[in-house]
Amino acid sequence: MADGKAIGRSVPRQDAVDKVTGAAQFVDDIQFGPTLLHAKILRSPHPHARIVAIDTAAAMAVPGVRAIVTGKDCPQYLGLYLADRTVYAVDRVRFVGEPVAGVAADSAAAATEAIGKIVVAYEPLPGIFDPVAGAGNKDVLLHENLGTYRCAPFIYPVPGTNIANRFRLRKGDTDKGFAAAAAVVENTYTVPHIQHSQLEPHAAAANFDRAGKLTLWSSSQSPNAVRKLIATAFGLPMTKLRVITPYVGGGFGGKAGLTCEALVVPLALRLPGHHVKLTLTREEVFRGTFVRQGLVARLKTGAGGDGRLAAMEAELFWDGGAYAEYGVNIARSGGYCSSGPYEIPNIKTDSCCVYTNHPVGGPMRGFGMPEIHWGIEQQMDMLAEKLGLDPLAFRRLNALRDGSPAAFGGPMSGATLVDTIDAVAARCGWGGPKPPASGARKARGRGLACMFKAPSMPPDAQSSAVLKLNEDGTVHILTTAMEIGQGSLTALAQIAAEELGVPVADVVVTLPDTDYTPYEWQTVASRISYSAGNAVLAAARDAKAQLLAVAAQVLAVPATELAIEDGRIFPRTDPARALAVSAIAMGCLLPGGAIGGPVVGRGAFVPAGITGLDRETGQGERPAPFWTYGTQVADVEVDLRTGAITVLKVTAAYEVGKVINPALAIGQVQGGIVQGLGAALYERLALAEGKYLNSDFVDYKIPTATDTPQMDIVLLETSPQADGPFGVKGIAEPTMVPTAPAIANAVYDAIGVRIRDLPLSAEKVLAALKSKQAGEKFVRRAP
Repeated sequence: MADGKAIGRSVPRQDAVDKVTGAAQFVDDIQFGPTLLHAKILRSPHPHARIVAIDTAAAMAVPGVRAIVTGKDCPQYLGLYLADRTVYAVDRVRFVGEPVAGVAADSAAAATEAIGKIVVAYEPLPGIFDPVAGAGNKDVLLHENLGTYRCAPFIYPVPGTNIANRFRLRKGDTDKGFAAAAAVVENTYTVPHIQHSQLEPHAAAANFDRAGKLTLWSSSQSPNAVRKLIATAFGLPMTKLRVITPYVGGGFGGKAGLTCEALVVPLALRLPGHHVKLTLTREEVFRGTFVRQGLVARLKTGAGGDGRLAAMEAELFWDGGAYAEYGVNIARSGGYCSSGPYEIPNIKTDSCCVYTNHPVGGPMRGFGMPEIHWGIEQQMDMLAEKLGLDPLAFRRLNALRDGSPAAFGGPMSGATLVDTIDAVAARCGWGGPKPPASGARKARGRGLACMFKAPSMPPDAQSSAVLKLNEDGTVHILTTAMEIGQGSLTALAQIAAEELGVPVADVVVTLPDTDYTPYEWQTVASRISYSAGNAVLAAARDAKAQLLAVAAQVLAVPATELAIEDGRIFPRTDPARALAVSAIAMGCLLPGGAIGGPVVGRGAFVPAGITGLDRETGQGERPAPFWTYGTQVADVEVDLRTGAITVLKVTAAYEVGKVINPALAIGQVQGGIVQGLGAALYERLALAEGKYLNSDFVDYKIPTATDTPQMDIVLLETSPQADGPFGVKGIAEPTMVPTAPAIANAVYDAIGVRIRDLPLSAEKVLAALKSKQAGEKFVRRAP
């Protein structure tokens, strides 16, 4: 508008923007001082094009510009599971927003000016914008050298195609299963790309010192993975590469692996002694970092007259985007979990991660499980309706139980879905009368959805921890587990304090610094309390054994007869004879000489018994260490005039083995429900021929506080994990999985309309409602 105002939204004045920029500059100056340089990235405007030429002469002439790099300067391939991408585009670009060149300058303004003066000649190429079509398209190949890329041994690219990974699951005989079925439903479901929408944008800074050591500051969930990938790509020994990661303001998978960190490395290598920092704008976060993959799921499910599931077939086409270096593992996880949390004797699944000219698909909270359960849980409701069964009773009948054969063949252990179904049913009064709608033009509905999820990780995902006591008996824990808002540092401190017998207030967990903190695979997969927790528990036990050995000599009591509580060591039979932990934390001097020494505990953990899956059939014994089960019931109201959905209440139950910190666990469930609600009702990265239509929060909508429903949450501890610290399992990611299908099933219950493509926007609901009403009128008028 001419007066600089927008309806319902204020436009920031330039002086306010300058103040924010100035504040950020002040913080940078404090941290890095006068050696700081600012990086900006030139990104592709094309979804697919050949790079004919790049001219940087005018950009280098901008005052304050120190260095410019392009893909020719760093052509090495990177990738966690599939090495299919370079730091900057080398010969062609494959998505809008792909980095083409990087500039380091004395000021952000100079870097921005230089970016505008880099001239790139492009030759546009045909694009692929549909994963189903892309899977069969052999004329337009986005990665002709796919067969030469390095990949993990459980990833199966299909050279000569756009399929970056194909996972097959084969069990029983689906033809016979469907032939015997009394009811069959077959549908196609679509899930769009969505953004992680973290509070903190991605940022990284790098310094290459005069001694030849590279230090990288990163807002990453994966400090050790960042170190390994960059060390490999740039030929650096790990002793010459240090990764420091402070608190990360939200991750949700979008900061896993390598995102913007590698962009500053070639600039820093050219400018020894300087700190080169890159902070992405929100638009760059949308365009240039991981998004959740899109999915087209073709599902066919059948059940017998007795209500038992008989067969399932699934074709899953994951929109992996231009590079699938992380997304290929999502296709694998979605494949072996494609049955959902149910026992199905006959299964045939093909799960393919397909290259397209869309943004790069990567991990997001749930790692493929929200996407596949979107269709699975609607299929369950439709089958139950066809068979005349209550949808809750139908799920309970078919739920996996301890010892049930899983889709991948092995027996399930710790299968607690029934417990969560029963808990939710009791809590929400399932089967009772629904409350009336709030108005005459509104309809009330209730729906449920179930889920399961395992940590999707390699069989040898390692964790380690070091625990050291200080002179005053306080404790430092060194770990490279990340704090991304989920409360992991608190949980790890509680685990150590409980085992060591000291107040939790005396335990501090350090932030990652790969020069000093021991190895941690990644902070992903809802595995930190389990895996890093086990490493911390082992370190605490090691330290405890050292304390007890010294105390046994001081107190002249066998170590097996001693206890530690509240920082005091004492004989169980005589608690008054107590030693303070601080008195022997550094050892002890006795008349005969010194004993013990500074107490340092060491712990490491790798899950035992994790097996691979057969390449042709997907069959195996145990592809993951544990499974978390949950059920949600959504109560909704639909406005019949507008199609708008209001989620009134969500009742949720999860079986988590052991709750380490109730407040943190409840917070994870609440956050997951709200994030799931966003994916259900609002979120969709709108793309037209690979170009973004909503790459900021003006047009990309996420839930606000006013959208938050009432929540009733039950945490169950009915099946402690045998190898989990104190029985713990993961909880963070599973909380988002069933929300969207529970809402979809509730909408159907309210108005008889079923929508199979996310999100459930008011426009879609209203259009479907009008179509239904028109059909009913036609039927009533028919002779």
